Amino acid sequence: MAEERFRKEETLEMRQRLIGQSCRLFYSEDPVKIVRARGQYLFDENGKRYLDCISNVQHVGHCHPAITKAATAQMDVLNANARFLHDNIVLYADRLAATLPKKLSVFYFVNSGSEANDLALRLAEQYTQHEDVVVLDHAYHGHLKSLIDISPYKFRKLAGQKEWVHVAPLPDTYRGIYREEHPNPGQAYADTVKHLIEEINKKGRKIAAFFAESLPSVGGQIILPQGYFSKVAEYVRSAGGVFVADEVQTGFGRTGTHFWAFQLQGEDFCPDIVTMGKPMGNGHPLACVATTVEIAGAFTANGVEYFNTFGGNPVSCAIGLAVLDVIEKEDLRGNAIRVGAHLKDLLKKLQQRHEIIGDVRGVGLFVGLELVTDRQTKPPATKTAAWLVKRLKEEDRICVSTDGPWENVLKFKPPMCFSMENAELVVQCIDRILTDMEAKNLKLENEDI
Repeated sequence: MAEERFRKEETLEMRQRLIGQSCRLFYSEDPVKIVRARGQYLFDENGKRYLDCISNVQHVGHCHPAITKAATAQMDVLNANARFLHDNIVLYADRLAATLPKKLSVFYFVNSGSEANDLALRLAEQYTQHEDVVVLDHAYHGHLKSLIDISPYKFRKLAGQKEWVHVAPLPDTYRGIYREEHPNPGQAYADTVKHLIEEINKKGRKIAAFFAESLPSVGGQIILPQGYFSKVAEYVRSAGGVFVADEVQTGFGRTGTHFWAFQLQGEDFCPDIVTMGKPMGNGHPLACVATTVEIAGAFTANGVEYFNTFGGNPVSCAIGLAVLDVIEKEDLRGNAIRVGAHLKDLLKKLQQRHEIIGDVRGVGLFVGLELVTDRQTKPPATKTAAWLVKRLKEEDRICVSTDGPWENVLKFKPPMCFSMENAELVVQCIDRILTDMEAKNLKLENEDI
């Protein structure tokens, strides 16, 4: 293990001097310097242990011995690019195919979710020979220029919306245009996409793809209403487009009940393209696009080779296979069901005690706690959320982050080995901090702190 080379202050000074300042740190006012990790725990330079509720990338746990063993064993034998024939890439593709609907049977391996989503765009455009894309409001699909163009979360802060990009309402049944009390919010939100497509067609434009996270994360840990994807897919396909499910945040069993979050929408629903990334390599850069024979065929027919230097290399595929093995052997989907349900139940009980908790939502180990200053009008309690995150880190050494358009949703996407005791500790600490704030009558949104 590499020794710590610099004091925290020296590391911070060097980072500020050498690394682009748009690359931000967690807890920027007082960053945590992490030197090692195991399972769901992080350790700082002084050996202090932090509970990690953030790292969905380290899917089966930080530095899992089975993953590091698979990586080093393959690295010791061969690592070459995928133009050389090798077993690992086909073994891995076959294992992934077994988790997906039959029609998603062709795979392209890449290195990041952004690469996967960029390739999905290319596949959709080549297959349909159309250009326009429909996305959900507040969506984020990656950092490449092509993906910033289809990510309202980013483009609204930058150059703005391109003519070929169209934004549909986020199907948020807590604060969206159709809420829990609506008799069929899935259909109602799908109809907004139908109307949007009609408007696009009136302008003489044609849809290449509808692009959506299976569970919108940056949008605020949103659980989509039943039936939404099936109806949207029907409307998009009838307009000549394809349906792209972005599973970069939510794939590989995080929901517990299903391996892929799009499967929550019913057995009859199948996207035309699925992208995957973050948890796929447990921290190793590994991502993928899965699609149909027909769409892949159209991409091949353009006569231009698709080559990705590192995508699908033997080491990456060995790691991917090891991740699948650990998910199965350690019943991590079962753990996500049990621990996720317990966490959600505890947070709902907390909601009864604290008026500031407006909503608790989630599935498996994908959970959101939305803070509001008034439950009826739902103004976001952004500063309270930030204060809660700060105190959890400083007082309890628990790492949590916020998301949503107003950064008022505490998000829980921990490694899948997160335990019942971890869930209980987190909720006890949130309870204590909120109780303390209420006892002191602190109104963070009114600048008391």
